[in-house]
Amino acid sequence: MSFDDVRRDWIRLGAHDPLWAVYVAADKRGGRWDPAQFLATGREDVAASVGWLGRLGFGPRWARVLDFGCGAGRLSQALAAHADEVVGVDVSPPMLEVARRLDPSGRCTFVLNSSSNLSAFDDASFDLVYSELVLQHLPAPVIDGYLTEFVRVLRPGGVALLQCTTRPLWTVKGTVWRVAPGWLVHLAQRVFLRYPAPMRMTRYAPERLRSVVAAAGGAVAASEPVDDRTTHWRSTRFVVSSRRS
Repeated sequence: MSFDDVRRDWIRLGAHDPLWAVYVAADKRGGRWDPAQFLATGREDVAASVGWLGRLGFGPRWARVLDFGCGAGRLSQALAAHADEVVGVDVSPPMLEVARRLDPSGRCTFVLNSSSNLSAFDDASFDLVYSELVLQHLPAPVIDGYLTEFVRVLRPGGVALLQCTTRPLWTVKGTVWRVAPGWLVHLAQRVFLRYPAPMRMTRYAPERLRSVVAAAGGAVAASEPVDDRTTHWRSTRFVVSSRRS
C-alpha cells in the first residue's frame, strides 16, 4: 500500500458515497445519511474531545485549527464552534466538494492536499491539530511523516488530538483482520461487500507514535484506548503537545 493508493481509494469513495465513507454505518450506505444527523455526530464527538482537552488544561477555544483528513467536514463544522478559524485538509476533491456544500456559511476553509506532507502550511501556524478516523487508513511510514508534520505546524503551547488503530479486536471480523492478508481483505470488501474502493486499516503501535513525536520535538500529554465494535479495532487516542517555548 502506498500513499497514492490511499489517495486514489478516497477519491473514489468520495465520488460514490461520501458521507457513509466518512462515518460508516450499515443502515446509511447508499446515500442514506441525513446531512443534519451526519453533522450532529461530529458535534457530539468534538464536544467529548474538547471536554477531555479541557480536563488536561487545553482549550476550550483556539485561534486556528487544522482538521486533518476532514472528508465531508463532519468535524470541521463542529470545531468551528471552538475556533476563530478552521482549515480542513483532505486528499479527495469529491470529499471537499461535499464539505463546502454542507457548510453554506463558509465558516471553514477546505484545502486539497495531494502530498504526503503539510508543506502548504508554515511552521507554528496552528493552535490545534485534530485528526480522527484518518491516520488509520494510511501506511505506517506515511503516518510517521504526518506526525512529524503535526508537531512542526503546532504553535508554541499548541496541542494535537490524534487517533491511530492499534490492533484488531478478538471478534469474528477482528480475527479476519488479524489472520487474513491485507490484499484478501481488500478483495473481499470489493467483491462481497461491494465497496467502491477498499478501506485499508493499519496497526500502529503507541510506542512508535511516542517515539516519532518525541523525535519531532513534541510530547504525548495523555492517551486512552478505545474499543470500536463497529470497525472491530482497538484505537488509541493521543493528546500531543508542542514542547517549543
